[in-house]
Amino acid sequence: MSQPLILASGSEIRAQMLRQAGVRFTIQPGRVDEDMVRDAMLAENAPPRDIADALAEMKARKVSDKNPDALVLGCDQVLDHQGTLFSKPQSPEEAIDQLHRLRNDRHSLLSAAVIYDGGKPVWRHVGQVRLRMRDATDDYINGYVARNWDSIRHAVGAYKLEEEGVRLFTRIEGDYFNVLGLPLLELLAYLTLRGELER
Repeated sequence: MSQPLILASGSEIRAQMLRQAGVRFTIQPGRVDEDMVRDAMLAENAPPRDIADALAEMKARKVSDKNPDALVLGCDQVLDHQGTLFSKPQSPEEAIDQLHRLRNDRHSLLSAAVIYDGGKPVWRHVGQVRLRMRDATDDYINGYVARNWDSIRHAVGAYKLEEEGVRLFTRIEGDYFNVLGLPLLELLAYLTLRGELER
């Protein structure tokens, strides 16, 4: 890459996707008060897509302000279930509650990515995936959370499809990379078009 790329996210799965795609980058998480921003935007009836995009942009801008010569990639993911946004569960009990609310129903994951260059946004994309969760039993959900709490506490909706969480679902419509939290194909296409990646 002719210009350094900074991932403004502490997500290990996003870093892993970029590494596996052969993209060179460094990590510098962009710290923002996500709850405050999300609550303020929800109070203004902002759609979930706009909330994901705004959070991704805020992270990119924060890191770009300190690194004006780098490309900075900010990311965020929100889960929309019938107009309600889910956050990362704060306790096993909250994880169980989220899974009870999602089971036997559809929801959407929206994965936003924004690139800043020189303190200004130059690219953005929000990918959407629709998922249907099966009617899992209470016993399975309780056991799932107990077995996987250390991992799923970092995931909106209290599941990870790249792990045992895939057993919770009957249907997934959309790009798997968006499930993992990054519109990877669109990002790679942009970096290639810019000349940052080999054509």
